[in-house]
Order: sequence, then structure tokens, then C-alpha cells
Amino acid sequence: MTTNLIDIQMQVMWNRLVSVVEEQALTLIRTAFSTSVREAGDLSAGVFDREGRMIAQAVTGTPGHVNTMAEAVVHFINDIGADNIYEGDVYVTNDPWKGTGHLHDITIVSPSFYKGKLIGYFASTAHVVDIGGRGFGPDAREVYEEGLFIPVMKLFERGKVNKDLVNLIRHNVRENDRVIGDFYALSACNETGHLRLIDMLREFNLNDLDMIGGFILEHSRKATLDCFKSLPHGQYTNSMTLDGYDIPVTLSVTLTVGPDGILTDFIGTSGMSQFGINVPLGYAKAYACYALKCILAPEIPNNTASLEPFEVVAPEGCILNAKHPAPVSVRHVLGHFVPDLVLGALHKCLPGSVPAEGASALWNLHMSVRPLATNPNGRNSEMLMFNSGGMGARANLDGLSATAFPSGVHTMPVEATEHAGPVIVWRKEFRNGSGGAGTLRGGLGQEIEISASEGYEFRFSAMFDRINYPARGREGGLDGTKGFVGLDDGTVLRGKGQQQVPSNRRLVLSLPGGGGYGDPRKRPWESVERDVRFGYISPEQAEADYGYIPVGSEK
Repeated sequence: MTTNLIDIQMQVMWNRLVSVVEEQALTLIRTAFSTSVREAGDLSAGVFDREGRMIAQAVTGTPGHVNTMAEAVVHFINDIGADNIYEGDVYVTNDPWKGTGHLHDITIVSPSFYKGKLIGYFASTAHVVDIGGRGFGPDAREVYEEGLFIPVMKLFERGKVNKDLVNLIRHNVRENDRVIGDFYALSACNETGHLRLIDMLREFNLNDLDMIGGFILEHSRKATLDCFKSLPHGQYTNSMTLDGYDIPVTLSVTLTVGPDGILTDFIGTSGMSQFGINVPLGYAKAYACYALKCILAPEIPNNTASLEPFEVVAPEGCILNAKHPAPVSVRHVLGHFVPDLVLGALHKCLPGSVPAEGASALWNLHMSVRPLATNPNGRNSEMLMFNSGGMGARANLDGLSATAFPSGVHTMPVEATEHAGPVIVWRKEFRNGSGGAGTLRGGLGQEIEISASEGYEFRFSAMFDRINYPARGREGGLDGTKGFVGLDDGTVLRGKGQQQVPSNRRLVLSLPGGGGYGDPRKRPWESVERDVRFGYISPEQAEADYGYIPVGSEK
């Protein structure tokens, strides 16, 4: 009985700790300047023990940020040095190989002291709208071109801001007020987490995180290992081909499933690109672990212990294990395909459990809006808009439309985009017919039409995929529809790289749909009829793919 009471108390404190980091994340959302943070939730927040092990993360956030941050705090501790950590300190980096994979993500770590003793750390990550260099896009040939590289260093020491660092940042970015504001917002959210943690420790009469942290890690590790006991052990492989930048890219994986965990090996994957689509291994690992946990251990909270049984390796120098100084600015494009790649292999181990392939990679649109010569009072603006294609059909449900899997970020509202700068979104709607046919239909992509406001023009960095290689169906399901990038006059544009949109033209994005699952001819006719009625598919598509002919219209 006593043991049960202790477990119950520990569970209460565990839940309380999660609420602490949730408030930490919400503070960042409320104070951030970047629309990608405020509107899309492109962030992470978490609390760590004295050794840098993540013991709780906010539900708000993305797997790429959270799971890379799980390893980043150890780098901070090592680089700052245990003897150089003081109360009131705040540390920062955007090192792609010690943080989240590219320079646009800022990771802030703050040591947490209680009664004069170091008890742990709070960490948070967010994407800033600009970090200098070429801007957010894949065109650079080295990381040096991609922006300001900030090694692990102190933003605050004993509560005093590093004015030299702030001044250096301010003079190397285009949107300096917004970027500096986000640095302070990240620091503030960590402070909120710290204050709420102190309240919790006082309430439960604790002096540190040792007891609750040990409980969380022990139980998470055991629960995760229990998930492997009934799995069919062995090796399972998968590969996929993607657009790449100038040449197609092959991603390959071998999963070795055993009683103590899963080894994910990206052997057979293409070598590094000369352009900024390369992926540091930490980011590839983050999404591989996320995909496996989604299927095998979805109810187990994410922390260092629940991630430990998932080991990820890759040949050095392959595109999923890029080495410095490789350009990595849009590492998310290929990184977001890692779950599809891994789940395709897991499907051979656990058929009937994983979805068909989806659009996967976000169709991020980074716009540099500039006034025309006829508009001398106009202002420059750097804008980032997140857009999502369709998810693959699941084994028991249709795919979700216009949904960001695996990143989990929200699609930005049109109103927020137009408020951020001088652009007009003329159209943003489902791309009907884009979901792959199947017993379960793939999710729909989107159709987006956007232009600069009167007196402006813009260039944009394309970082899109699935234009040449669509999302594949599963178990007889058909592929989703490919993506398209062009102008409203029919001009076809490239899927990657910086391009110009004239002031009198509109950019048209047709986002890819998800693959279908199962034989389309086995889809219930009432579901096909509903899809036609709602405009998800055309009557012609219903007949061609599903064999459906409405009653009364038989030939």
C-alpha cells in the first residue's frame, strides 16, 4: 500500500513537471516575434537534470526540435564547463551539429539553481525569421554562407547580458529587432519554467529533481523496453527516391529489431549534396526515433530514457550524416522524409500498423519582399510561411488533409501571414483529387496563390519536394498526386532554390497529396459518394480509380 501511495505521488509530480514545461512553452509562444513560433508552434521546451538528461518535454513543439534538444544540453555542459556555470547564466547556440541541424534554430539553455545549488537546466528552441547570410534557402555551398554561426557561449552571465554578442547579432541579420526579441523570448520562457519548478519543489518539500527525475527515467526506460518483447525480431529494409536539388537522392534504411531496442542504420543512402539539403545526423536521428515511438511506444512520455533503446547510425558523409562545413540550411526537407523511410521498413515487421507515405516535408515559403522604385516609402520584409500537403492513408482511417506530419507544426493562418508583411494570399484551399486512391484514401494537399501587395515584388526560396516522386501508396493503394510550383500565367518554376516573382504575377503552389492504403475497389461506396459530394475527388476520378458510377448515371 505504501509503495502504491509513493507511485501515485510520483505520478502527480510527474504530471506537474509536464505542466511546468508546458507553461514554459506557452510563454515562448506569447512573447515570440517570429510568426513560425507564435502561429505554427515551431519550437520546443524541456527540463533536464544536472547531467543534461531530458526528464520532461512540453507537448507543444516539433520532434526535430525536441529530440535534438535532448542531446544538445550535454554539449552545453561540456562546452561551458562545470566550473563556469553560475546562477543567472543563460547559454546560446545555433551550431547545427550541437543543436537542431541548421543555423536558423536558436537553442537557449539556462541552469536552474535552488537554495544556491544547481538542480538542473531548462532548454528551449525556436526558429528565427533570419540569421543573415543568404537567407533561409538551399542555395549555399558551405555553412559559412548560410548565416551567423554562434558557438555554445554565454548570452547572460550571472544575470548580465552579453552586449557584445547582442550587438554582433543585431548587425548581421536583416530583421534585427525581431531576431533579438526572439533571443530574449527564449530566455524568458526558460525563466518561467525555472520559477514554476521552484514553486513545485516548495509545494512537495523537495530540494532537487533527483528523486522525481530518477523515477521518471527508470519507469520510462522499463516501459519502452517492454514494447520490444513481442516484436518479430530481425532485419527489415526500405528505400525511397526523392527530388533532391539538382539530382535525385536515395534514402535507405535497415532496421535491426531485437529484445533490447532497434538499431536504425541509413546504410545505402546517397552521399552529401553540394547544396543545403544535407542533414546532420542528430536531426535524422530525431525523426527516426519519433517515427518508431509513434508506432511502438506512443503512450510513453518522451525523455532521455524512452529514447535510449533507439540507436541511429549512418555512414559518415552520407546525406543523412553531413559533416561540417556542409550546407544544411533546409535540412528539414530530407529530414522530414526519415519517418516515411523508417515506417516503410517497420511495415515489413508489423504489417497493418503504419500509414502510407505522405507529402511529409513542409512546403516552407521564405519570402523576401521589396518595394518597387515607384514605392520609395515601402519597407523590406522577410517572411516565412508554413504549408502542408496530405498525410498518407492510415491502416484504418483516411489520411489527414493539409496536415504537417511528421513535424506537427500548425499551418499558418492567412491573416497572420498578411499581417506580417506586404503580401496577399488570394487562394488557400484543398487540392481536390490529390489524395491517392485506396480502401482508405490519402489526405489532400493544398492549392495556394500568393502575390506581393501593390508597390512590391518578392523573391522566394523554394524548398519543396515530391514534385518528381509522389507519395507511394501501400498494400495496393495508389500514389498521391505530385506537387507543382509555378506562376499564374503557367510558367513552371523549380522546386528548390531562390526565384523571383514579378510584381504583376502570382505564385502558385500545388502541394502533394498522400498515398492511399489498400485496394481502391474495396473502398465502401458510401465513402466514395461522400468524397464526390464534398469535392475531394471528381466523378471521373471516382469512376476511374474506384469503379464508382452514381445511381441513375449508368452508361
